[in-house]
Amino acid sequence: MNPINIKESLAVSVSGCGNEAVASDFAQRLGLEMLGEVKPSKERRFPFLMVYDQYGPSLVETGKGAPGPVRADFVSGKVDHRRKFGGGKGQLIAKAVGLKSGITPHVLDGTAGLGRDAFVLASLGCEVTLLERSPVVAELLSAGLEQARLSYDVAPIIALMTMISADSIEWLTTQAEAVADVIYLDPMFPDRDKSSLVKKEMRLFKPLVGGDLDASALLKAALEKARYRVVVKRPRKAPEIEGVKPTLKLEGKSSRYDIYTLKSLEGLRGALSD
Repeated sequence: MNPINIKESLAVSVSGCGNEAVASDFAQRLGLEMLGEVKPSKERRFPFLMVYDQYGPSLVETGKGAPGPVRADFVSGKVDHRRKFGGGKGQLIAKAVGLKSGITPHVLDGTAGLGRDAFVLASLGCEVTLLERSPVVAELLSAGLEQARLSYDVAPIIALMTMISADSIEWLTTQAEAVADVIYLDPMFPDRDKSSLVKKEMRLFKPLVGGDLDASALLKAALEKARYRVVVKRPRKAPEIEGVKPTLKLEGKSSRYDIYTLKSLEGLRGALSD
């Protein structure tokens, strides 16, 4: 990950019925300035704000004409639509991790982001562990998960998701044994196609998070700690991650899944039936 000095780029604001104590705790942990209630469109000192309102934290770009806030939302919008109409186990991501009748792997998402892919897998019955190393993104993700636990429809899915705020490479290398049946990775490609990430999120995340320039090391760590396979999501035309060649590839319209097979998931079927 690129070294980003977020203290110069990000400040914390509380508006409306936002939780000032939670906002202050986040600011103190990261050494960020607390601005109180400000209008993002009129803020000039910082290009980004973490705004805490009645819905929790959201990341906002400041200045006139900037796009609206980004937050982790598992209850409404595109995520909810995908849960209801996304195609179930016929989705490429489900095929990539090996979901099929009798086989529901435990998945570790090593690049959780806002948790959308992990949520899809959990909605299909997978137990998912989410790792996110950016403290800014982790704050959004954690709040989104907490909010979703209050939803009658979504809470059972969220119960299958466990979040860990940690650097995936460091965390994986400290584990004594395999941590999941499948490890799923979606590193932020430095020159990623705009179509593969919502433009608003790209505009906010790239300056604060940077590109995952250590993707090769992450893949290596994942291959050492997965039981059955590692799956890497890439923009469809992006090169493979340097190092080991994938066993097979699944291509969609804008994305591609590179699959690194360690052993057959049919062994998982046998393990579950024992």
